Amino acid sequence: MRKNYLFQVRGTSFLLGQRTWMVGVVNVTPDSFFDGGLYFDKERAVERGLDLVSEGADIIDIGGESTRPGSDPVPAEEEMRRVIPVISALRKKTDVFISIDTTKQEVAQAALDAGADIINDISSFRFDPRMLNLAAQNDAGLILMHMKGMPKTMQVDPFYEDLLEEIKSFLKERLEIAQSYGIKKERIIIDPGIGFGKRLEDNLALINNLSFLEELDRPILIGISQKSFIGKILNLPPQERLEGTIASAVLSIVRGAHILRVHDIKTIKRAVLVAEAILNQSHAPNSQEKNKNPYVC
Repeated sequence: MRKNYLFQVRGTSFLLGQRTWMVGVVNVTPDSFFDGGLYFDKERAVERGLDLVSEGADIIDIGGESTRPGSDPVPAEEEMRRVIPVISALRKKTDVFISIDTTKQEVAQAALDAGADIINDISSFRFDPRMLNLAAQNDAGLILMHMKGMPKTMQVDPFYEDLLEEIKSFLKERLEIAQSYGIKKERIIIDPGIGFGKRLEDNLALINNLSFLEELDRPILIGISQKSFIGKILNLPPQERLEGTIASAVLSIVRGAHILRVHDIKTIKRAVLVAEAILNQSHAPNSQEKNKNPYVC
Protein backbone atom coordinates (compact mmCIF):
# COMPACT_ATOMS: atom_id res chain seq x y z
CA MET A 1 0.00 0.00 0.00
CA ARG A 2 1.11 3.58 -0.60
CA LYS A 3 2.63 5.69 2.11
CA ASN A 4 1.05 8.84 3.56
CA TYR A 5 2.72 12.21 3.05
CA LEU A 6 2.05 15.77 4.17
CA PHE A 7 1.39 18.23 1.36
CA GLN A 8 1.36 21.95 2.11
CA VAL A 9 -0.32 24.54 -0.08
CA ARG A 10 -1.13 28.13 0.81
CA GLY A 11 -0.10 27.48 4.42
CA THR A 12 -2.44 24.54 4.97
CA SER A 13 -1.30 20.91 5.37
CA PHE A 14 -3.06 17.88 3.93
CA LEU A 15 -2.36 14.18 4.42
CA LEU A 16 -2.12 12.50 1.03
CA GLY A 17 -2.46 8.75 0.82
CA GLN A 18 -5.61 7.99 2.75
CA ARG A 19 -7.64 8.53 -0.41
CA THR A 20 -6.75 9.31 -4.00
CA TRP A 21 -6.86 12.95 -5.01
CA MET A 22 -8.20 13.77 -8.46
CA VAL A 23 -6.88 16.48 -10.78
CA GLY A 24 -9.29 17.56 -13.52
CA VAL A 25 -7.78 18.88 -16.75
CA VAL A 26 -8.93 22.01 -18.60
CA ASN A 27 -6.84 22.69 -21.71
CA VAL A 28 -7.42 26.24 -22.94
CA THR A 29 -5.69 25.39 -26.21
CA PRO A 30 -6.59 24.77 -29.84
CA ASP A 31 -4.28 21.76 -30.21
CA SER A 32 -4.11 19.51 -27.13
CA PHE A 33 -4.12 15.83 -28.04
CA PHE A 34 -7.48 14.94 -26.39
CA ASP A 35 -9.67 18.03 -26.09
CA GLY A 36 -7.84 20.64 -28.14
CA GLY A 37 -10.23 23.44 -29.10
CA LEU A 38 -13.17 22.22 -26.99
CA TYR A 39 -12.47 24.70 -24.18
CA PHE A 40 -10.55 27.38 -26.05
CA ASP A 41 -13.39 29.80 -25.30
CA LYS A 42 -13.26 31.31 -21.79
CA GLU A 43 -16.89 30.64 -20.92
CA ARG A 44 -16.69 27.02 -22.01
CA ALA A 45 -13.42 26.53 -20.11
CA VAL A 46 -14.94 27.95 -16.91
CA GLU A 47 -18.02 25.80 -17.35
CA ARG A 48 -15.83 22.74 -17.83
CA GLY A 49 -13.87 23.55 -14.69
CA LEU A 50 -17.04 23.84 -12.63
CA ASP A 51 -18.32 20.56 -14.09
CA LEU A 52 -15.13 18.86 -12.94
CA VAL A 53 -15.59 20.34 -9.47
CA SER A 54 -19.13 18.96 -9.30
CA GLU A 55 -17.78 15.54 -10.35
CA GLY A 56 -15.37 15.51 -7.41
CA ALA A 57 -12.10 17.09 -8.55
CA ASP A 58 -9.73 18.16 -5.78
CA ILE A 59 -7.62 20.27 -8.15
CA ILE A 60 -8.42 21.93 -11.48
CA ASP A 61 -5.35 22.08 -13.72
CA ILE A 62 -5.46 24.93 -16.25
CA GLY A 63 -3.09 24.92 -19.21
CA GLY A 64 -2.70 27.31 -22.14
CA GLU A 65 0.08 25.57 -24.03
CA SER A 66 -0.15 22.08 -25.51
CA THR A 67 2.71 19.79 -24.52
CA ARG A 68 1.68 16.87 -26.73
CA PRO A 69 4.52 15.26 -28.71
CA GLY A 70 5.53 17.51 -31.62
CA SER A 71 3.93 20.64 -30.18
CA ASP A 72 5.49 24.09 -30.51
CA PRO A 73 5.88 26.53 -27.60
CA VAL A 74 3.46 29.42 -27.14
CA PRO A 75 4.62 32.97 -26.24
CA ALA A 76 4.02 33.90 -22.62
CA GLU A 77 1.70 36.77 -23.59
CA GLU A 78 -0.57 34.42 -25.55
CA GLU A 79 -0.50 31.81 -22.81
CA MET A 80 -1.57 34.41 -20.25
CA ARG A 81 -4.30 35.68 -22.55
CA ARG A 82 -5.72 32.18 -22.64
CA VAL A 83 -5.52 31.10 -19.00
CA ILE A 84 -5.67 34.14 -16.70
CA PRO A 85 -9.33 35.05 -17.40
CA VAL A 86 -10.30 31.42 -16.81
CA ILE A 87 -8.41 31.23 -13.51
CA SER A 88 -9.85 34.55 -12.32
CA ALA A 89 -13.41 33.46 -13.13
CA LEU A 90 -13.03 30.04 -11.53
CA ARG A 91 -11.48 31.53 -8.39
CA LYS A 92 -14.66 33.56 -7.87
CA LYS A 93 -16.88 30.50 -8.25
CA THR A 94 -15.07 27.71 -6.37
CA ASP A 95 -12.63 27.15 -3.53
CA VAL A 96 -11.21 23.96 -5.07
CA PHE A 97 -7.47 24.19 -5.65
CA ILE A 98 -6.41 25.56 -9.04
CA SER A 99 -3.07 24.66 -10.61
CA ILE A 100 -1.40 26.40 -13.52
CA ASP A 101 0.27 24.12 -16.03
CA THR A 102 3.16 26.23 -17.32
CA THR A 103 6.95 26.38 -17.64
CA LYS A 104 7.14 30.20 -17.72
CA GLN A 105 7.75 32.41 -14.70
CA GLU A 106 5.59 35.32 -15.87
CA VAL A 107 2.64 33.02 -16.58
CA ALA A 108 2.98 31.34 -13.20
CA GLN A 109 3.21 34.69 -11.42
CA ALA A 110 0.10 36.04 -13.17
CA ALA A 111 -1.76 32.83 -12.40
CA LEU A 112 -0.87 32.97 -8.70
CA ASP A 113 -1.97 36.61 -8.63
CA ALA A 114 -5.27 35.57 -10.24
CA GLY A 115 -5.90 32.92 -7.59
CA ALA A 116 -4.04 29.76 -8.58
CA ASP A 117 -2.69 27.65 -5.71
CA ILE A 118 -0.27 25.25 -7.40
CA ILE A 119 2.42 25.48 -10.11
CA ASN A 120 2.57 22.40 -12.34
CA ASP A 121 5.82 22.60 -14.32
CA ILE A 122 6.55 19.75 -16.75
CA SER A 123 10.18 20.90 -16.92
CA SER A 124 10.70 20.83 -13.14
CA PHE A 125 11.85 24.48 -13.35
CA ARG A 126 14.57 23.74 -15.94
CA PHE A 127 13.15 25.71 -18.88
CA ASP A 128 12.86 28.92 -16.84
CA PRO A 129 15.12 28.97 -13.75
CA ARG A 130 13.31 32.11 -12.54
CA MET A 131 10.53 29.76 -11.45
CA LEU A 132 12.66 28.68 -8.50
CA ASN A 133 12.81 32.22 -7.12
CA LEU A 134 9.08 32.63 -7.70
CA ALA A 135 8.34 29.38 -5.88
CA ALA A 136 10.61 30.40 -3.01
CA GLN A 137 8.77 33.70 -2.63
CA ASN A 138 5.30 32.12 -2.53
CA ASP A 139 3.60 29.35 -0.56
CA ALA A 140 2.03 27.66 -3.57
CA GLY A 141 2.17 23.92 -4.01
CA LEU A 142 4.56 22.62 -6.67
CA ILE A 143 4.49 19.68 -9.08
CA LEU A 144 7.86 18.58 -10.48
CA MET A 145 7.74 16.24 -13.49
CA HIS A 146 10.29 14.13 -15.32
CA MET A 147 10.60 14.69 -19.05
CA LYS A 148 13.32 13.50 -21.40
CA GLY A 149 13.94 16.09 -24.09
CA MET A 150 11.51 18.79 -25.23
CA PRO A 151 7.83 18.39 -26.20
CA LYS A 152 8.69 19.02 -29.86
CA THR A 153 11.10 16.08 -30.06
CA MET A 154 10.65 14.03 -26.86
CA GLN A 155 9.11 11.04 -28.65
CA VAL A 156 11.84 10.83 -31.30
CA ASP A 157 13.50 7.57 -30.30
CA PRO A 158 13.77 8.07 -26.50
CA PHE A 159 16.18 5.66 -24.81
CA TYR A 160 17.17 4.79 -21.22
CA GLU A 161 20.07 2.76 -19.89
CA ASP A 162 18.17 2.28 -16.62
CA LEU A 163 14.67 3.75 -16.76
CA LEU A 164 13.76 3.70 -13.08
CA GLU A 165 17.13 4.85 -11.77
CA GLU A 166 17.37 7.68 -14.30
CA ILE A 167 13.90 9.00 -13.47
CA LYS A 168 14.46 8.71 -9.72
CA SER A 169 17.84 10.44 -9.97
CA PHE A 170 16.38 13.26 -12.05
CA LEU A 171 13.54 13.90 -9.58
CA LYS A 172 15.91 13.63 -6.60
CA GLU A 173 18.16 16.26 -8.14
CA ARG A 174 15.25 18.61 -8.86
CA LEU A 175 13.95 18.16 -5.31
CA GLU A 176 17.37 19.00 -3.90
CA ILE A 177 17.69 22.09 -6.10
CA ALA A 178 14.25 23.31 -5.01
CA GLN A 179 15.16 22.79 -1.35
CA SER A 180 18.43 24.68 -1.86
CA TYR A 181 16.25 27.71 -2.67
CA GLY A 182 14.49 27.33 0.68
CA ILE A 183 11.43 25.56 -0.70
CA LYS A 184 10.10 23.07 1.83
CA LYS A 185 9.78 19.55 0.49
CA GLU A 186 6.26 19.33 1.96
CA ARG A 187 5.13 21.73 -0.78
CA ILE A 188 6.30 19.42 -3.56
CA ILE A 189 4.58 16.62 -5.48
CA ILE A 190 6.50 14.47 -7.97
CA ASP A 191 5.31 13.20 -11.35
CA PRO A 192 7.27 10.53 -13.31
CA GLY A 193 5.93 11.96 -16.58
CA ILE A 194 4.03 9.18 -18.34
CA GLY A 195 4.30 9.76 -22.10
CA PHE A 196 6.94 12.49 -21.85
CA GLY A 197 9.97 11.04 -23.61
CA LYS A 198 8.97 7.42 -22.94
CA ARG A 199 8.38 4.37 -25.10
CA LEU A 200 5.40 2.07 -24.62
CA GLU A 201 7.43 -0.34 -22.51
CA ASP A 202 8.79 2.55 -20.42
CA ASN A 203 5.30 3.77 -19.54
CA LEU A 204 4.15 0.28 -18.56
CA ALA A 205 7.24 -0.31 -16.44
CA LEU A 206 6.81 3.04 -14.71
CA ILE A 207 3.22 2.37 -13.70
CA ASN A 208 4.09 -1.15 -12.55
CA ASN A 209 7.01 0.11 -10.44
CA LEU A 210 5.77 3.41 -8.99
CA SER A 211 6.77 2.28 -5.50
CA PHE A 212 10.37 2.63 -6.72
CA LEU A 213 9.94 6.38 -6.18
CA GLU A 214 8.99 6.05 -2.50
CA GLU A 215 12.62 6.69 -1.57
CA LEU A 216 12.07 10.33 -2.61
CA ASP A 217 9.61 10.72 0.27
CA ARG A 218 7.08 12.75 -1.70
CA PRO A 219 3.51 12.06 -2.94
CA ILE A 220 3.24 10.79 -6.51
CA LEU A 221 1.01 12.28 -9.19
CA ILE A 222 0.50 10.32 -12.38
CA GLY A 223 -1.12 11.48 -15.61
CA ILE A 224 -2.44 8.49 -17.54
CA SER A 225 -5.63 9.91 -19.05
CA GLN A 226 -6.19 8.81 -22.68
CA LYS A 227 -2.40 8.65 -23.22
CA SER A 228 -0.85 7.23 -26.37
CA PHE A 229 0.47 4.11 -24.62
CA ILE A 230 -3.16 3.09 -24.09
CA GLY A 231 -3.89 3.79 -27.74
CA LYS A 232 -0.96 1.60 -28.81
CA ILE A 233 -2.20 -1.31 -26.71
CA LEU A 234 -5.84 -1.02 -27.82
CA ASN A 235 -5.26 0.48 -31.28
CA LEU A 236 -7.79 3.21 -30.50
CA PRO A 237 -7.88 7.04 -30.82
CA PRO A 238 -7.82 9.28 -27.70
CA GLN A 239 -11.61 9.59 -27.49
CA GLU A 240 -11.98 5.79 -27.15
CA ARG A 241 -9.41 5.11 -24.44
CA LEU A 242 -11.58 5.46 -21.33
CA GLU A 243 -11.49 1.78 -20.36
CA GLY A 244 -7.73 1.74 -20.72
CA THR A 245 -7.52 4.88 -18.60
CA ILE A 246 -9.61 3.25 -15.87
CA ALA A 247 -7.37 0.18 -15.82
CA SER A 248 -4.26 2.37 -15.70
CA ALA A 249 -5.72 4.51 -12.91
CA VAL A 250 -6.59 1.55 -10.70
CA LEU A 251 -3.20 -0.11 -11.20
CA SER A 252 -1.48 3.22 -10.52
CA ILE A 253 -3.05 3.57 -7.07
CA VAL A 254 -2.30 -0.07 -6.30
CA ARG A 255 1.34 0.65 -7.14
CA GLY A 256 1.51 3.82 -5.03
CA ALA A 257 0.03 6.86 -6.82
CA HIS A 258 -1.52 9.49 -4.55
CA ILE A 259 -2.99 11.76 -7.23
CA LEU A 260 -4.47 11.04 -10.67
CA ARG A 261 -4.56 13.69 -13.40
CA VAL A 262 -7.48 12.84 -15.71
CA HIS A 263 -10.01 14.32 -18.11
CA ASP A 264 -13.03 12.27 -16.94
CA ILE A 265 -13.28 12.81 -13.18
CA LYS A 266 -16.67 11.20 -12.55
CA THR A 267 -15.98 7.86 -14.20
CA ILE A 268 -12.41 7.49 -12.96
CA LYS A 269 -13.37 8.48 -9.42
CA ARG A 270 -16.11 5.84 -9.29
CA ALA A 271 -13.63 3.17 -10.37
CA VAL A 272 -11.09 4.39 -7.81
CA LEU A 273 -13.64 4.37 -4.97
CA VAL A 274 -14.40 0.71 -5.64
CA ALA A 275 -10.71 -0.14 -5.90
CA GLU A 276 -9.96 1.66 -2.62
CA ALA A 277 -12.81 -0.12 -0.84
CA ILE A 278 -11.29 -3.45 -1.86
CA LEU A 279 -7.74 -2.41 -0.96
CA ASN A 280 -8.85 -1.10 2.44
CA GLN A 281 -10.48 -4.41 3.37
CA SER A 282 -7.46 -5.80 5.15
CA HIS A 283 -8.84 -9.16 6.29
CA ALA A 284 -11.55 -11.66 5.44
CA PRO A 285 -14.64 -11.27 7.66
CA ASN A 286 -15.40 -14.13 10.02
CA SER A 287 -18.78 -15.85 9.98
CA GLN A 288 -20.16 -13.58 12.70
CA GLU A 289 -19.22 -10.46 10.74
CA LYS A 290 -20.64 -11.98 7.59
CA ASN A 291 -24.03 -12.46 9.24
CA LYS A 292 -24.08 -8.77 10.16
CA ASN A 293 -23.60 -7.72 6.54
CA PRO A 294 -26.90 -6.25 5.30
CA TYR A 295 -25.96 -7.14 1.74
CA VAL A 296 -25.62 -10.89 2.49
CA CYS A 297 -28.83 -12.97 2.55
